[in-house]
Amino acid sequence: MSSSGGKRRAPVAPRRKAPSTRSTSKASTGARKSTRRAPRRKQSFLARIWGGIKALIWRIFRLIWGFGWRLGAIFALILGGFIFVEYAKMPPAESLLDGRTRGSVTMLDRDNAVFAWRGDQFGGVITPETVSPHLKHAILATEDRRFYRHFGVSPRGVAGAMAINLREGRSALSGHGGSTITQQAAKLLCIGRPYDPTSGQSEADYEAECRKSSLERKAREAIYAMAMEAKYSKDEILAIYMNRAYLGAGTRGFEAASQRYFGKSAANVTPSEAAMLAGLLVAPTRYAPTSNLKRSRARANTILGLMHEEGYLDQAELADARANPASLSRAAAARTGGAFADWIMESAPSFLTSQTTEDVVIKTSFDPKLQRAAEAAMEEIFATKVRAGSKAQAAIVVMSADGAVRAMVGGRDTRTPGSFNRATQALRQTGSAFKPFVYATALEMGYSFNDFVDDAPLTIDIPGSGPWSPRNYSRNYRGVVTFTEALKDSLNIPAVKISEAVGRENVRSVAAAFGIKSDLAAGPALALGASEATLLEVTGAYAGILNGGSSVTPYGLRSLSIVGDPEPLLGQKGGIIERVISPGADAQLVYMLNQVIENGTGRRAQLDDRPAAGKTGTTQASRDAWFVGFTADYVAGVWMGYDDNSPLKDVTGGGLPAEIWRETMLRVHEGLPVQPLPMTDPRNSPRVARADMPTIGMPGAQGADQTPATQELRPAPLPPRPMNPLEKALSSIFRRN
Repeated sequence: MSSSGGKRRAPVAPRRKAPSTRSTSKASTGARKSTRRAPRRKQSFLARIWGGIKALIWRIFRLIWGFGWRLGAIFALILGGFIFVEYAKMPPAESLLDGRTRGSVTMLDRDNAVFAWRGDQFGGVITPETVSPHLKHAILATEDRRFYRHFGVSPRGVAGAMAINLREGRSALSGHGGSTITQQAAKLLCIGRPYDPTSGQSEADYEAECRKSSLERKAREAIYAMAMEAKYSKDEILAIYMNRAYLGAGTRGFEAASQRYFGKSAANVTPSEAAMLAGLLVAPTRYAPTSNLKRSRARANTILGLMHEEGYLDQAELADARANPASLSRAAAARTGGAFADWIMESAPSFLTSQTTEDVVIKTSFDPKLQRAAEAAMEEIFATKVRAGSKAQAAIVVMSADGAVRAMVGGRDTRTPGSFNRATQALRQTGSAFKPFVYATALEMGYSFNDFVDDAPLTIDIPGSGPWSPRNYSRNYRGVVTFTEALKDSLNIPAVKISEAVGRENVRSVAAAFGIKSDLAAGPALALGASEATLLEVTGAYAGILNGGSSVTPYGLRSLSIVGDPEPLLGQKGGIIERVISPGADAQLVYMLNQVIENGTGRRAQLDDRPAAGKTGTTQASRDAWFVGFTADYVAGVWMGYDDNSPLKDVTGGGLPAEIWRETMLRVHEGLPVQPLPMTDPRNSPRVARADMPTIGMPGAQGADQTPATQELRPAPLPPRPMNPLEKALSSIFRRN
């Protein structure tokens, strides 16, 4: 204690000794030294470059993404606008099921069975629910396996199709299209543009435009397809497709195709039939079973495999379908009557046939049995008696005595509709097949089959042309012969003399009245068939000879009706019209034509024990060869020649045409009883010499001062006899002297 201040100090904690600055400095220095000793990491140059690149890519991506989604949104809005526009214009699905621009024509034979179709066949509306499940599955397996899962366009399908095209050496857009069923339906609808007949564009051009394939067209189809997906249900789209698809042979829709090929509804087709129908979608004409059944079955076999892969058929069903391939109906397999059907389409009013907008049913006189007989006869002769590779053609017509056409072959191609029909469209010189009408005129004017004509040289001075001297085919002369002998041996000079004696105008009138409507020659060569006519005309004229002398109009149409109408619009067009020559004259002419076959130029047409009558015909240079004749049951005509009018080699009417006629008639008459011909019995008609009926062509007939070679022949006088009422009516037609 101190005495100085007397105060006590507050206690103070003892100071701790401050750490030595030196030691702290040393620690700090040591730490710095330790830091300097650790190696300093440096970023590599490549890493810095890559980092920069990634940063750049990210920025670009963000830029593109920002631009892209905005652009995509704009594109989606534009696409949606296009789709909405198409959507707004689309009609109800029901109005799109029958899209034909023309109607159909179904032809029935004499037994009312279908034998031919024309126009756009439409069997009626079908839906996925009303058809056979096998057909629906075949279509889906073939055309669009993901149909019920896509939105109208299948990017996967398009990419796959492009890959296949490139792999097969084509451009990406050529060949396989990868189109969905919806896109195909859009194409069938021509992207919503219906055909307008008033536009001036043909239907063929319209359909070709609808089938065009281009990027612009594909884009429009895709837009339309997506609009369809928005407007219609999947089943409605499939129904449009099934009803509008073209499936060959003029059929539109699967119901029409099923009826056409199998004679049954699409609701009842088997797996093999369904596969065959679905196989037509890729190429209807190529795979049509009526064109090539073997090829169509091979395609169907592939479709069955696809159906199995998709689970629509199990292994047993697949094996059964392949073991029992689809077969054509009898009508489809026959494929007969193409020329006949074409003729019916041409002869009936066009607004009810080729241009009809309705569905028409025509009942005809067609007989499939006789048609097959005629086709088989032609094939037989050409296969056995015509050199291979020959371009010669032939045509056949078979009809009844009343003019009802039963069969028609328009050429060697009997399978293709629309081919040139030589039976109805070819105007050819008739040659000696015309001569019966010369003799018909003479017989009607009072001459007899037993009267005489002088087969001797003849020269006629034709004004403006000079002298004309006809010759016989044999180049010789027979002297005085009967009318029957002259026709039997097809002598030319007697035919000309008789024609000149009775008057050319009378011959022209008789031939025209019998139905040869073509422009008949005005000169004396008229008697030798210098005029042109169709085979149908000539055969119809011979039908008039068979029926007793009355003309006929050849016909094939019995009735024409609109489907759904109770009464037909048209009835029979044709038949017997009016008498041309008397029954007596006609009976003599039938006998004369019978002798042509029995003992004359037509001997190769003999039908064993069945009596027949007919006439050969060969034109100048053998450009045309004919045989036309009849039995008591049927008339048949055959023409043979070249389309370019080239001469036939070693062919006359009494050769191959007569043999085709014989083969036709033998088949036509199978099972028919033998009937006698309506002809004169020569035993009851002896030759009676008459001073008032001199031999035609002899000097005494025209005057002793005239020679047969230069005289101008005049009609010989007829014996006086009373005329019956029919002959009085005919007197206005025939000039009697």
